[in-house]
Amino acid sequence: MCAAGLQGHDIITTKLTFTRDISRIFARHCVSCHGENSSIPLVSYEQARPWAVDIKEQVLNRLMPPWGAVKGFGNLAPDRGLSQEDILIIAAWVVGGAPRGNPDLAPKSTLASQTSPPPQLKDVLHIDTRAQLEKPLQLAGIRPLAQSEVASARIIACYPDGRMEPLLWLYRYNPKFEHAFTFQKPLALPAGTLILSDAPLSFALLKATGTSPGS
Repeated sequence: MCAAGLQGHDIITTKLTFTRDISRIFARHCVSCHGENSSIPLVSYEQARPWAVDIKEQVLNRLMPPWGAVKGFGNLAPDRGLSQEDILIIAAWVVGGAPRGNPDLAPKSTLASQTSPPPQLKDVLHIDTRAQLEKPLQLAGIRPLAQSEVASARIIACYPDGRMEPLLWLYRYNPKFEHAFTFQKPLALPAGTLILSDAPLSFALLKATGTSPGS
């Protein structure tokens, strides 16, 4: 984000405040990357206020938090992407003058203390655009191996009986995101399942550690 802070004496036209509304959104979605020791911390009002205009532009364009996939395509585990309501609240807060609010209403804990650690996964098969499984696989997630930004790539599974399963739709995915996409529950893929992307793409299939490929 580029620094372009708000002016020091904005007229306040909103009842939304940082302490009551914005800080909770940031705690759920932002402070895992924008904590106290980051280059752009967003934990306190004093830290976030100079970046308010840029934050609004980033979230309206869905560039932050970085995710890189289309919601609803594939049974993916919940991500930290903002809901449409979250986006509208942040935008309205900034346009309304970005007021601080009552410090006593700030959340007492941050995202780091509210979430459980992610599952431990490991690569089990690297695929260049398409491949057919020789063995059954409990698919726990997919890790993109792209070297450049992916404009759009839909990955699906075609079962031997003809059924199709949407797995992951990458959209404006930046390799700098460096994260895997996990499923809410592992998918049991039988031998002979075809995994393919509708655009040239290298990606890894993941399974939970401590399990055999077919377990």
